[in-house]
Amino acid sequence: MRVARAYDYLDVRLEELPTPTLKPGDLLVRTRACGICSGDVTPWYIRKKAPIVFGHEPVGEVVACGEGVEGISPGSRVFVHHHVPCLACPWCDRGEFVQCPTWRATALEPGGMAEFIRVPQINARVDTLVLPESVTDVDGTLVEPLACVVKSLRRAGLVQGASVLIVGLGVMGQLHILLARHWGAELIIGADLQKPRCAKALELGADQVIDASAQDVVGATLEITNGRGCDIVIAGPATTEALDLAIRSAARGATVIQFMGTPPGERLSLDTHDVYFREIRLVPSYSCGPQETRIALDLIAQGVVTARHVVTHVFPFERVAQAYATAARNPAAIKVVVCF
Repeated sequence: MRVARAYDYLDVRLEELPTPTLKPGDLLVRTRACGICSGDVTPWYIRKKAPIVFGHEPVGEVVACGEGVEGISPGSRVFVHHHVPCLACPWCDRGEFVQCPTWRATALEPGGMAEFIRVPQINARVDTLVLPESVTDVDGTLVEPLACVVKSLRRAGLVQGASVLIVGLGVMGQLHILLARHWGAELIIGADLQKPRCAKALELGADQVIDASAQDVVGATLEITNGRGCDIVIAGPATTEALDLAIRSAARGATVIQFMGTPPGERLSLDTHDVYFREIRLVPSYSCGPQETRIALDLIAQGVVTARHVVTHVFPFERVAQAYATAARNPAAIKVVVCF
């Protein structure tokens, strides 16, 4: 079978590997589509994993089941999550699924950008979801990224009636706009350095956008909110600069979500006096768990978020290297999906 392996940022190669062999409880899935994640095209993040068969947003058709599989049969179209928790440890008991040692140890073999995927028994049991007929393959690739946004906004607190600033308007920023609007945000502001992404944000429901290439994000946010700042601020880019301006754009009593991890070793300098007396909550939101994937699939099935909203580029698997380069370098590429 063919796989796409990333050896470095922008170095993606098609290779041949044997089709995985099933163990009891496993699934063999023929991949139908797989999205390219923001993390896949973040240089420091992909380099720490390379060489790797990248891709963790796959949708496929079950072609074989290992002994003992229940509830899923050959022919089912499924979303499969690459990481799953054990549901029985102290972290799982508290709902902190991404801190579960099992969550961090689980993976798909060999990865989402492969013609066939072995879904291990625990992944098959805990977080493999059968897609409704109304959900297309490309729609289904949005389950994992939308689930990350579900977790982010749930950690942010009350969205209903809130003012929300979203810094960074790639696909995850655009999904935050769609979900914040659906959950009743009163004011949504988007900010990005790229004009096409600002335009897309307005199309998807942002009330105002800030062109960060020409405007000071903090000053523009304060002007829009009559000096108050925003109740929820999503810091999307993986930089301490984004976190700093997010904190300075926050209202008193606000929550700032750190949505992406910064490179190892980076430090953020805080005015702790200001943060304390304004009671600013800085909350990381990393990935998602099985609760969020189910909410995400339901939102997709309802039509709240679908491929027509955010998928801008679709490539055949043979052109996966071009798909990767497009996701990495084209500011008009909101979401890139590879179809098999």
